[in-house]
Amino acid sequence: MFGADREKGIYMPHKELVKIPRATLDFYRYEEDGLVFYEFDATECTTPEPMVNAMAGLGMLQNDNERLVGIFFHKPMPLLERISEYFSYEAYELESGDFRIVFKKL
Repeated sequence: MFGADREKGIYMPHKELVKIPRATLDFYRYEEDGLVFYEFDATECTTPEPMVNAMAGLGMLQNDNERLVGIFFHKPMPLLERISEYFSYEAYELESGDFRIVFKKL
């Protein structure tokens, strides 16, 4: 059943609320396709909260099968420039105009 739902774009992994040290936003952990994801939503925040939470989340990434997913109200260029030596990322603009950014430790 999950495979068919995923193909239709309606598959939703089970997300577990987790405590991230130094974070001020809720973070959720879930697994998908053998990867562990930590996710947070910073669309309702003001500076510097999105960067503070992103840095806290990035500190959780310890190996190749972990990713951080951040939802931002704009593409956070200062953050992306700051971490470029240590993390790769893929940015996706959502229909809402927000950005979903998936980070991976290099």
